[in-house]
Amino acid sequence: MSLYLITGGAGFIGSHLATALVERGHRVRVFDDLSTGQRENLGHLQSGERGSGSKVELWVGDLADAAAVEAACEGVDGVFHEAAQVSVPQSVAKPIRSYEVNVMGTLRLLEGCRKHGVKRVVFAASSAAYGDTPTLPKVESMTPAPLSPYASGKVAAEHLLSVYGHVHGLRTVALRYFNVFGPRQRDDSPYTGVIAIFARALLEGRRPTIFGDGGQTRDFTFIANVVRANLLAMERDVPTGSVFNVGAGASISLLELYRAMAQELGSDLEPLFAPAREGDVRDSLASLERARTVLGYEPAVHWRDGLRETLAWYRSRAALAR
Repeated sequence: MSLYLITGGAGFIGSHLATALVERGHRVRVFDDLSTGQRENLGHLQSGERGSGSKVELWVGDLADAAAVEAACEGVDGVFHEAAQVSVPQSVAKPIRSYEVNVMGTLRLLEGCRKHGVKRVVFAASSAAYGDTPTLPKVESMTPAPLSPYASGKVAAEHLLSVYGHVHGLRTVALRYFNVFGPRQRDDSPYTGVIAIFARALLEGRRPTIFGDGGQTRDFTFIANVVRANLLAMERDVPTGSVFNVGAGASISLLELYRAMAQELGSDLEPLFAPAREGDVRDSLASLERARTVLGYEPAVHWRDGLRETLAWYRSRAALAR
């Protein structure tokens, strides 16, 4: 049994990862400032404050607090670094805050890992690193071309992981996520994932807004696939500083996605359209060749099956709220 630290562990991805680790018999320490993460995401694990003896320890803290971050690293066998400021529009509006969290926060975490001899760090990187380069699918060897402070900060953090791996001997892996979705993704923020935004609007009888013409494509990746990739990255012996795409390996347009969601929810509402947002990319599709070959990663859940499960979850939440 190992002890793993998950930064952002009360959030969407982090809480699913915590569940998977507990199910495998491990102990989990969550470090989260609860700005977007929610205690209820960990309620089924009977989380408690530090050292309460529950399956998951919840440490409420901020990545800006170096002492708190360092303390959270003590005694852990590995770190899953999920905490981030994840909104592209917010990073454009507040770039200093974006870098403070996504770059300096990562640096503080790596320092804590170095001081406490943590064996491995798995980092939530982003497909935004590829920017709007026209080549599809996106391959890890492509030169990064970020279009936003969020994307450039994620790339900078990747480089920090590589440096700490080669200079200080940490075993670091970066996973470039492609449009993750699933149950527990918040639907109450304009900066959340598009599936969550569409679901809430349709369930409330409102027409959601598509930014752009709807022809832009994304590689939508169900949360169970992302969790599996994280576990493989922690378990497998791969070169330090490695970068892997984590996606479904298939892309659909936003209009196709919307039609599928409207059909599943029994809605005949048409979407609204607005100008494309600054920093958004046009098309995205992951090459999974490296992840398959080196990690043994395979997206086990098709996006349509994941979408049905996700919409069922949003529908049940909406019913409870009535």
